[in-house]
Amino acid sequence: MIKLIKMEWKKNKIGTYIRNALIMAVVLCLFVFALAFLGIAEDPDGTLDAAEGMSVISAPIELFSGMSFLVFTSVMLASFIVSAYKNKTMNLMFSYPIKRQKILASQMIAVWFFNLIALVVTKLLLYACVYIGGKRMRSSFIIDFDMGDLSFYVELLLKSVVIVSVSFIALFVGMKMRSSKAVIVASFILILLTQANIGDFSLAGNLVFPVILTAVSFVFAVLSVVKVETKDLM
Repeated sequence: MIKLIKMEWKKNKIGTYIRNALIMAVVLCLFVFALAFLGIAEDPDGTLDAAEGMSVISAPIELFSGMSFLVFTSVMLASFIVSAYKNKTMNLMFSYPIKRQKILASQMIAVWFFNLIALVVTKLLLYACVYIGGKRMRSSFIIDFDMGDLSFYVELLLKSVVIVSVSFIALFVGMKMRSSKAVIVASFILILLTQANIGDFSLAGNLVFPVILTAVSFVFAVLSVVKVETKDLM
């Protein structure tokens, strides 16, 4: 399986995705720094212009990093898997003396693992940027995290797993519709469902919802793989 994962990274030119992830991390870091310390989130009178529950700095960090990587992961899944069906390169891979399920699973794991690491590193960069800036500058937001606390890293990792795993739902939609665009559109719909507010209610702050969502995501991942041995190619 490890060899298959490495082969997928090499075949799909993972260096390009590493570069794009780095660019996205830097852009997010600059944006969050400006949001926290340069006053772009404040009204002219100096008060914070933020939605309910967004007065702490962890809220925009989780929101913008989660949105960015949910779409980024979905784009990679569309490129690695759905596009491979469409341009017939999957035909060649399925001709190997390896089970189709194992090949498809390796592609999904390759994307999932890469984006989990990229998202964790990006979040650490964002939090470190705010932590260092907060030592010398006044923050528009309440700095509500402690990078010296082990629970901070556990929570960061678990939230990252949820975000990256949700993309499996978008993949399932794209494979059913046989469209890479459907994967990306589905990822935006998932963002609206998981991050948007309805009045004061938001699923993003619900403690049970991430557990249910992750479980559902892995169910969709299994459904994407389970019938691949007998299913016709796109």
